[in-house]
Amino acid sequence: MEFTGYLDFWFTDRPLIERVEAFAKLGVKRLDVWCWRLIDIAGLAAECKRNGSIINSTFDHAMGSLADPGDNELTLRSWAETLEMAVKYDVEHLFIFSNQIDIIDGKEWTKRLSGNYSEGVQYANLINQTEKIMKLVEQTNVEVWVEGLNTFPIQGDVLVHDHEVAADWVRRIDHPQFRLAFDCYHQQRTAGNLMYGMEAYWGLYPTFHIGDVPTRQEPGTGEINFPNLVKKLKELGFDGLIGMEFKPSTTEAEAFEKVKAIFA
Repeated sequence: MEFTGYLDFWFTDRPLIERVEAFAKLGVKRLDVWCWRLIDIAGLAAECKRNGSIINSTFDHAMGSLADPGDNELTLRSWAETLEMAVKYDVEHLFIFSNQIDIIDGKEWTKRLSGNYSEGVQYANLINQTEKIMKLVEQTNVEVWVEGLNTFPIQGDVLVHDHEVAADWVRRIDHPQFRLAFDCYHQQRTAGNLMYGMEAYWGLYPTFHIGDVPTRQEPGTGEINFPNLVKKLKELGFDGLIGMEFKPSTTEAEAFEKVKAIFA
């Protein structure tokens, strides 16, 4: 197993690009970042290269909603642009979501759909658009990760809001470059059943994201029994990536030591 560090959550006392070196000093060289269009992605890639690090994953915050037939042109165009960026800067993984989430007055809102579409129509459109996107993806070495977003902080409906639906999405597309990201924080807030999901979706997820509930801080700060989850990962034979998508409650070094102790 290898740890990946989230630039949006760690070392927030300094500019984003300076966080690369801080992670490198901890020995974390795979770095995840949100919303590539909102940052200096070229500068970040250069800083990663200087530190022997890589951009492990990112996503496009303005990709449109795959669930919305009215956004079909937008989603294909934005994915073509995002893939071009990923190839240029050696980004290995891109996240995909069913709906675009906008920040309005400091709150997260699901982008309004262009029409009154049933969930069945939305899901059918999502599958159809994903198949088209994967025709673009398979021309690259990029892997696309599906994640169910919990709706606790989001105003409005998110079509793919838990791991059960996300896993169904992955299975329907059935493409080697289309995988599930198992996120403990999102799943616990939406549906729970973490150990059940770890077994039920085994073989679909190459990355396992950790963040405790309710504060989204390091393991041991909330209600999730991470030692039991780690035990289950080892029983299953998981040897993928551990995404540290949480905000440390104390120092980054202390939080990382807690994580390493649990996974030892």
